[in-house]
Amino acid sequence: MTPSVLFSNLDFTTIANNPDFKEDSVREEIILPILKKLGYAPENIVRSKTLHHPFLKIGSRKRKINLIPDYLLKIGNNYAWVLDAKAPNQQIDCGGNVEQVYSYAVHPEIRCNYFALCNGLEFAVFRTNDNDTPILFFRMEEFEQYWQKLVQYLSPSSFQSGQIIRYEIPHFISVEPFDYGNRPLLGEISVKKQKAKRHFGVHGYFTKQTWNVVEAYIKNFSKPGDVVLDPFGGSGVTIIEALMNGRKGINVDINPLAVFIVQSLLVPINQAELRETFEKVKKEYLLYEPKTKKEIKETLERFKGPRILALPKGSDVKTVDKLFSDKQIAQLALLKSIIKKRSKGNIQDTLMLMFSGLLTKANLTYHNNPNRPTAGGGNASVFAYYRYRIAPDPVEIDIIKYFELRYQKVAQAKKEMEYYITEQVASNAQIIKGSATNLSFLPNESVDYIYTDPPYGKKIPYLDLSAMWLAWLDLKVKDEDYELEAIEGGKLEKSKKEYNHLIEQSIREIYRVLKFDRWLSFVFAHKDPEFWHLIINTAESCGFEYVGAVPQKNGQTSFKKRQHPFTVLSGQLIINFRKVRSPRAIMRANLGMDISEIVIQTIEGIIAKQNGATLEQINDELIIKGLELGFLDLLKREYSDLTSILMDRFHYDENTEIFSIPKGKKFQTQIDVDLRIKYYLISYLRRMDRENKPAPFDEIVQSILPLLKNGVTPERQTILSVLEDIAEHIGGDCWKLKQTGQKEFLWDNQKN
Repeated sequence: MTPSVLFSNLDFTTIANNPDFKEDSVREEIILPILKKLGYAPENIVRSKTLHHPFLKIGSRKRKINLIPDYLLKIGNNYAWVLDAKAPNQQIDCGGNVEQVYSYAVHPEIRCNYFALCNGLEFAVFRTNDNDTPILFFRMEEFEQYWQKLVQYLSPSSFQSGQIIRYEIPHFISVEPFDYGNRPLLGEISVKKQKAKRHFGVHGYFTKQTWNVVEAYIKNFSKPGDVVLDPFGGSGVTIIEALMNGRKGINVDINPLAVFIVQSLLVPINQAELRETFEKVKKEYLLYEPKTKKEIKETLERFKGPRILALPKGSDVKTVDKLFSDKQIAQLALLKSIIKKRSKGNIQDTLMLMFSGLLTKANLTYHNNPNRPTAGGGNASVFAYYRYRIAPDPVEIDIIKYFELRYQKVAQAKKEMEYYITEQVASNAQIIKGSATNLSFLPNESVDYIYTDPPYGKKIPYLDLSAMWLAWLDLKVKDEDYELEAIEGGKLEKSKKEYNHLIEQSIREIYRVLKFDRWLSFVFAHKDPEFWHLIINTAESCGFEYVGAVPQKNGQTSFKKRQHPFTVLSGQLIINFRKVRSPRAIMRANLGMDISEIVIQTIEGIIAKQNGATLEQINDELIIKGLELGFLDLLKREYSDLTSILMDRFHYDENTEIFSIPKGKKFQTQIDVDLRIKYYLISYLRRMDRENKPAPFDEIVQSILPLLKNGVTPERQTILSVLEDIAEHIGGDCWKLKQTGQKEFLWDNQKN
């Protein structure tokens, strides 16, 4: 048999549209012929071996996990590689499927150097020491073209038996020395939102950080075995990425819904047991599903619906039960009752997570989204508008159809995590219902890294907006929880002063538990500079040293952003602090210019640098310059809304959402060239100092010249003369700000 006739009975162009060609067909009709042709005898092919796995323990319950790869290929007494079959609609070159098979390959019982996946349409081969990109990837129509490469990598003759094998260290284990105090700041990271099944589509929540951004920050500022804390943990992105990358994780949140989501997602399950229980629940539900008025009435009399909880001000109805039709309450109550009756332990927790996710769509606020006309492409008002808004034309969904979609999402999430969520890892995971204002369960200086996304003033009253889930899941909120929730407004109508006080308490606790020479990454996405000012002042008063802020997009545009493009920001800044014994405070620079000139100067500078800038880029630049040059307090008083100044002085392109200098106009600011140079030199040198980077003269010139496009291009000698005034030569061709005589840079507070 030659490769060209190996699959002569198959038409690969029709496989994708053949509903009968599933994972089993891939195994029998494609994979087995390939293994036979490569030269593997039946005794060398181990089918569906159960790999015994440790436990995950949360609370007092333990559940064993078994990993079952489709094929293990043996050479002598050693496993050479792993092969897994996937259905034709499954992606095999990246994402969760690759991570799953990688986990088999590096399992202690296997430890092989290669693994492969086949979905009937494509074939991918990976090395375990670099599982990001396949070393071989081809469509099955190209099989003959790639046959010799496949033989070279995976045939029995490609492996040696009886040698001393050196295994690669898993990807999250670092062997390089780790200098905590001198970590580099990360630039903006491309968003990969939907590539992690463990987060995408599992359960809706009010805010959720992008997983690969969080992962990158954890890897940059901590090492394996370190303790990573998120004191405003939300839906658990930080703790999950910490565990996935070999760290210990602590998730703290005052919202019992957030705690429920994280705990239910992390408990391990046996996939076969979950599927079997799900099918029993589904079968029983369909048997008794209430559809007629009589059936609905009888079901409402037999089964308990949601608790009668009051909804927050601004809601279209007063209590949770009014968010549902009688039919929805009857069907949800029946489904919940069956889950409680037919399951227990981790399986019940997992099914209730699916039920909870279903509530997002099975209510009267759910409405069609014209931007997503496909199935499931609707909006829940609580996430779109941050209030309970009854839809003018509510969408009525098929309860069991969407419950099955919830099953698929959650099962995929758990499968993606199962290798990493072991008993050892779970014993290092703490999921705490509590307030960031009181981390007394943690000793002083016990945490290695903190990444957190705190509440933003009165933007989202989390506890109030969780009422729908709290009522159905029987979760309780105490009066103390409302008192300690760091928001403005809400049920208790907290003032800005109360909110500020709670954030200050939280930052002080964060400082107490963080080790010296360790980092805090503080996410903020608010347009009002007063909040930035609060964070910086409080952090500095605690003893943190500001190191730098980085603009970071979050991969989504909110409803409010679409409604108010000039006043609502779609991105965020990540402010990075370091806890050191002798922190340097941010100096107020005496630039010799009015605040209005500074604002225009900065806007024109970022437009020059980017050849046109978005609202987010302009805002980020103003915030960062305000932080680094010390005029944030002035900025927050005079320029909390940039709309009028931007629309009056700059051209706005509605298609690209870019601001630029109006056609035929020059840059408007006529500030003395030496002051312009001084402005950018101070900012640039401070940033280089905080990042512990050298500042050679040529790089200084190259950095600031694009920001000085006002019709006058200064000579290098002019830049050098200003540089000599404020900085000192430190050897080679490098410069740093002077450490003496800094009073000339200080702003006189009384004059401002």
